[in-house]
Amino acid sequence: MTVVDSRGRRCPLPIIDLAKALPGVEVGGMIRVLADDPAAANDIPAWCRLKQQEYAGSPSPGVYEVRRLS
Repeated sequence: MTVVDSRGRRCPLPIIDLAKALPGVEVGGMIRVLADDPAAANDIPAWCRLKQQEYAGSPSPGVYEVRRLS
């Protein structure tokens, strides 16, 4: 699993970090985004819908998991 540490970075930087990490992950692979910006809770699922990737949930506060679909 690829981990993207965006703690301390404000919107839209966690999304930019996620987008930059995506090409380095195999299709079917997971990206875990660590983000303490409250906007990430809405922004990451919305980005996944927009980019047709799977938002796999938030196992704990400030942790967001995304599965690469394409």
